[in-house]
Amino acid sequence: MEFDEKKPGKVEKDAEAIERLRQLREKLLSDNISTARVAGHNLSWMQEDGLAILKEVLFGDYSRDAKKAAAYGLRSMHGRMKKMATEILNQGLEHRDRTTRDACAKSLAIMKGETPNKTGSGKQRIKEIRAKKGPRTQSPRRRKPSSR
Repeated sequence: MEFDEKKPGKVEKDAEAIERLRQLREKLLSDNISTARVAGHNLSWMQEDGLAILKEVLFGDYSRDAKKAAAYGLRSMHGRMKKMATEILNQGLEHRDRTTRDACAKSLAIMKGETPNKTGSGKQRIKEIRAKKGPRTQSPRRRKPSSR
């Protein structure tokens, strides 16, 4: 039996997977929310390893954006991991950190097909103050004296 040198061995595949997980974890903790969400989505395809990283970030002492991206990754889980991800999000509803609770509640609402409530202050509409209706009083126009 010949050994084909072009195919990576199991040890090399494991090293590559570990490096890929490390890179995705680093991106998940990024300050850029778009980068963090993409990393969360990619981790959702990594089965148990991705689930462990997403859970760690969701329940750990990390930034709000990282927690939101982790919740996004958990709700993006597929197959047999979806049930486990849902259980983790339900555990997050009882977490002491408000950011974790909010991210989990929003993810669970989206998974159920509901529209999540906006709890943020957002932009408030400025109401127009209308004048009372009635006759307008205008001051008489002053004319320039004619030079005749």
